[in-house]
Amino acid sequence: MSKKGFRYVGCAFVFGAVLSMAVLFVPMSGAAEYKTEYKLSTVVGKAFPWGAGADRWCDLVREKTAGRINMKMYPGASLVGGDQTKEFTALRQGAIDVSVGSTINWSPQIRELNIFSLPFLMPDYKAIDALTQGEVGREIFKILESKDMVPLAWGENGFRELSNSKRAVKTPADLKGLKIRVVGSPLYLETFTALGANPTQMSWADAVPALASGAVDGQENPFGIFTGAKLDTAANQKHLTVWGYVADPLIFVVSKSVWKTWTPEDQKAVREAAEQAAKEEIAMARKGLVAPDDTTIKEVEARGVNVVRLTDADKQAFKKATQKVYDKWAKTIGAELVKKAEQAIAKRK
Repeated sequence: MSKKGFRYVGCAFVFGAVLSMAVLFVPMSGAAEYKTEYKLSTVVGKAFPWGAGADRWCDLVREKTAGRINMKMYPGASLVGGDQTKEFTALRQGAIDVSVGSTINWSPQIRELNIFSLPFLMPDYKAIDALTQGEVGREIFKILESKDMVPLAWGENGFRELSNSKRAVKTPADLKGLKIRVVGSPLYLETFTALGANPTQMSWADAVPALASGAVDGQENPFGIFTGAKLDTAANQKHLTVWGYVADPLIFVVSKSVWKTWTPEDQKAVREAAEQAAKEEIAMARKGLVAPDDTTIKEVEARGVNVVRLTDADKQAFKKATQKVYDKWAKTIGAELVKKAEQAIAKRK
């Protein structure tokens, strides 16, 4: 071969090698275009099981992705100015990247999430699991996926119990006239109105000062919120009724626009981290509340709080008073989905 031929072959070889390297590095550089920080929204901080679970997710993701994905928690719904009902919309718009969100707070945008707020649908923790870990939970996840979300795991804020500064609540008549802070959902307004109370909607950021000043008499929240916020001392909530009238499952979710920028390997890592954090968070939320371990309830009683534990028979009066609300909202949520929920609960083990 002539020198000219050698030069041609050599140039062709170098050009081909460069082209191959370019093709090799294009997708890698695209996949590496991660944000330096992914904003995670929660309503409460690490003092509560909810916030602790979100913080745990951040740590696990950082560990499992070797630092490629760095999620930072923003508690107090601070990314939406403290208005937790705007969190879902902010996720869809890209102002929030990831979240551990409340089914209650997102229910104004996703009507099916109201199923967990139907009064007295779920009698125990096994009933919650029957929904979130069964067909109902899978169906709700599909709905979220159609709304630009990637739901990864179910967490739990817990059964919502009733507290107030005025008197013990054992019957619906005891609620008459009490000013009760509720979340921004019409279902809660209608439920407490049916029970004879005077419900007032406000964000959690405004709730504690309102309770402390006496602007409202009471509130309804899980034990984890009551103890974490020290509502007995910080807000004069000396009467607590354990009635488990509704529950608030949480959802570990990533914005679909963010999810698509991650490699399949990192997506798998984030999902596994969410599942692990959610499992740990549920255990924290239920600690001391599931028979025979009732240590959390006893700790609250030891602090001077008058705790009323309603029996199944006691709950029937409350259930009867709210039946019309249940029936109305079952139609709004979807009769077929509610029927599936009722059947799943009836079959729970």
